[in-house]
Amino acid sequence: MIEWLGQVLGVGWKITPAGGLTGDAYVAEKDNRRLFLKRNSSPFLAVLSAEGIVPKLIWTKRLENGDVITAQEWLEGRALKSYEMQHQRVADILYKIHHSSELLHMLMRMGKKPVTSDDSFSYVKRLLTSLGLMKHQEVQVAMKHLEQLLPKTRNQNLVVCHCDINHNNLILTEDSDVFLVDWDNAMIADPVTDFGMLLKWYIPRENWNDWLHKYGITPDNDLFERMYWYLVQDALRFLGWHAQRKEPEKMAERLRDLKELNEHIRHFILK
Repeated sequence: MIEWLGQVLGVGWKITPAGGLTGDAYVAEKDNRRLFLKRNSSPFLAVLSAEGIVPKLIWTKRLENGDVITAQEWLEGRALKSYEMQHQRVADILYKIHHSSELLHMLMRMGKKPVTSDDSFSYVKRLLTSLGLMKHQEVQVAMKHLEQLLPKTRNQNLVVCHCDINHNNLILTEDSDVFLVDWDNAMIADPVTDFGMLLKWYIPRENWNDWLHKYGITPDNDLFERMYWYLVQDALRFLGWHAQRKEPEKMAERLRDLKELNEHIRHFILK
């Protein structure tokens, strides 16, 4: 791949792998200029760039082998620290994404269909059954909670969601701009999919209401019921994912996480 990229860029560029799980990202350097290159990025990237949610897209080129290479502006910066996820700028970028008609229309033009809670419930049930995971007590309890809370998740406004909100995907530049990267898991879903994950992993429970006000929403019981529904189904999906990959230690972690979610639902949501 580096040879192909060298032919596209021309003479004098130094190209090195950028790391990451996919192995499809590279950094190109020449004359104090740096580009971030990625193979077969989604067409969604152009709209994200235009909206100022990811670093500026410089060009897109198709290689002879059919691969598409995108080049983005390289910005000096760092991933957010865990405690910085509480800041207003994080709430602002999520609000912008969830309320962008341009992002929504682009995903729909790409053929993405809205994912409803009923769709997710059916998928998780099939997944867990096929993998023989329904034997675990915490899984049985979690599925019962999903069924009980399912009606509260219906008829919501479905928007573009990033679906992998973690501090490593939020980049703070030297100019104090914040970008949200790694959009491979984006879908059209309930926005609580995103901020529920953020609240659980990064915000102390006593500060949840404050963060939601920063985001621009007034919290109520219905919101928290939806949020816990998606947190449980997310934990179950990951449990299945680790089972498929034969990772017993990770499965044990997910079961512990599921137990904590189940207890909280029993004591505070379905009280």
